[in-house]
Amino acid sequence: MITLKQVQSKADLKRFVKFPFSLYKGSPYWVPPIIKDEMDSFDKDINPVFNNAEASFFLAYKDNKIVGRVAAIINWLEVNDQNLKKMRFGWFDFIDDLEVSKALLDKVKEIGQQHQLEYMEGPVGFSNLDKVGVLIEGFDHIGTMITWYNHAYYQSHYEHHGFVKEKEYLENKFLAAKADPQFFYKANLLVKKRYGLKEMNFEKSADIMPWVDKMFDLFNETYSKLSSFVRITDIQKEYFKKKYISFINPEYIKFVVDSEDKLVAFAIVMPSFSKALQKANGKLFPTGIFHLLNAKKNSKDVIFYLIGIHPDYQNKGVTAIIFNEFYHTFRKKGIVNCIRTPELEDNLAIRQMWKHFDPVTHKRRRTYRKDLS
Repeated sequence: MITLKQVQSKADLKRFVKFPFSLYKGSPYWVPPIIKDEMDSFDKDINPVFNNAEASFFLAYKDNKIVGRVAAIINWLEVNDQNLKKMRFGWFDFIDDLEVSKALLDKVKEIGQQHQLEYMEGPVGFSNLDKVGVLIEGFDHIGTMITWYNHAYYQSHYEHHGFVKEKEYLENKFLAAKADPQFFYKANLLVKKRYGLKEMNFEKSADIMPWVDKMFDLFNETYSKLSSFVRITDIQKEYFKKKYISFINPEYIKFVVDSEDKLVAFAIVMPSFSKALQKANGKLFPTGIFHLLNAKKNSKDVIFYLIGIHPDYQNKGVTAIIFNEFYHTFRKKGIVNCIRTPELEDNLAIRQMWKHFDPVTHKRRRTYRKDLS
């Protein structure tokens, strides 16, 4: 018999966060989060997303043992401002038992119906900066700190329970050596001259901070037309500054500005922390912090986290400026592999942007949906 328990205490929340540590114990591909950071992200007094969203967390038990978990999420900006009557769910993990996954999904469905929502979609997080999608291909590739990893049986559970594909995402990688400057160097010079643009590089995180709000404003403007987009609020900007900027090498953030120093494009690349997080195994201390600092300084793999271009400058070759700057940085750092975060399968523009780098699709992931009527 499966019983569900709603997370009410800090001890319950820690059990919720730690469940995947047992589910994926010994996996060479699963990347564990830092337990404290994960708990903080679910804390309504810490994460400002809860100013515009609500979430309930549930654990599934069988024979007095935790066998599954799920977060049931409503983002009220999405529901009220965009009129998307969507029940979100994420952090959905379970043993290979259809009764377990059904019980958890039925609880999400129940909450969605109580709020007169029309459909449920997952796995997704609170916003566009959270993890997204269940892995359906690429199980033999190590995960990243910004994606979920899961067992291969997950897909069959969704489909058995009547869920259908909503969105599909591709994850691609390429060798840094494939970034041949002949494809962007001349274009970089031409675009800068034609539109009066210039690049901005950084050496200190403190120099980036005055620009971060403008960067998130541009992020909102760049992606506002995507069907799944939920804007980042001013309070969330402050939260993300503290949470993410310290993880990023300043030289891995590139800006492009116009003649009046108005931000027109940005790109953020992160060093890969995957192996460091595996060594840390959820804890910063006593040694986890040193593994992370070493990866920040010496990782030869990087992840293209975000790229944003003002709508007025899209399809005008501005990415050539960004690629040219990263080319020099990567050569100096000895970067070997470039990994891209999940990108919508039907985003043809983004695929065109990378075509000269000979990318390889090494993972696929999906979100699934089901009507609540």
